[in-house]
Amino acid sequence: MTEFFNRSRETQRRRRLRKEMPDAELLLCSRLRGNQLLGKKFRRQYSVGPYCIDFYCVEIRLAIELDGDSHFTVEAKAHDAQRQRFIESFGIQFLRFTNVDLYDNLDGVLEAVANAILAADSSGRVSPKPPPGPPFVRGGV
Repeated sequence: MTEFFNRSRETQRRRRLRKEMPDAELLLCSRLRGNQLLGKKFRRQYSVGPYCIDFYCVEIRLAIELDGDSHFTVEAKAHDAQRQRFIESFGIQFLRFTNVDLYDNLDGVLEAVANAILAADSSGRVSPKPPPGPPFVRGGV
């Protein structure tokens, strides 16, 4: 499967994207790094085929995408939908948030991510609907 995941020919692009992370991604990264959220490791700028995912937990196949202003055009929405279908074809679930969601409701975004983590079944899959209730976040949220 290495022909699709984190291909070596994408290494320079992934490095560049990590160095040039927008403020919203930096904020979310500060809350995900170091296995802070339910002990799950999230990788930054993980590639699947020709696409890069903002944050990805390999263990439960959960992708988190943050969308800034550039994602709101008709062309960008079509591209994002095609990209998401391709990535989901590998059994990866997407959680998509806007930068505004993150800035205005960071705790709500973290709760949604935590609920998706909790919904992961024993096979490592994420169920489509997270269970209700508060997240159990290490360090408190």
